[in-house]
Amino acid sequence: MTDLRIRAATAADLDTVLAFWKVAAEGTSISDDRDGVERLVVRDPEALVLAEQDGELVGTVIAGFDGWRCHLYRLAVHPDRRRQGIGTALLAAAEERFVRLGGRRGDAMVLVRNETGQHAWRAAGYTPEEHWRRWVKHLTP
Repeated sequence: MTDLRIRAATAADLDTVLAFWKVAAEGTSISDDRDGVERLVVRDPEALVLAEQDGELVGTVIAGFDGWRCHLYRLAVHPDRRRQGIGTALLAAAEERFVRLGGRRGDAMVLVRNETGQHAWRAAGYTPEEHWRRWVKHLTP
């Protein structure tokens, strides 16, 4: 992957990222809009990590650290570019960021129905914690 470029997203990337997620990411989120992603990049400019090849967006991961926990979201690789080490490179960048910030453990949000994602996370050394349940309350209508 010598031609793979890993970098933090900027405000100029946001529309491209949102379009990319429609093709490469599994499921949608209430935050999958320009305002939501822009707030992320403004609050934590290094959290949204991009992978580019030949100037084209081929992968993303959100590596959010709140000072307590390391959260991973939106690990997505373009369907035509999967199984080429892009996801591995994105996770390595995210994990390096967490270590640099003092993080101790990364956790990932993965849809139960996303079998491809489940396989990728296992291959990266992550394991499901079946004894936890996610609790959600929408704060906006």
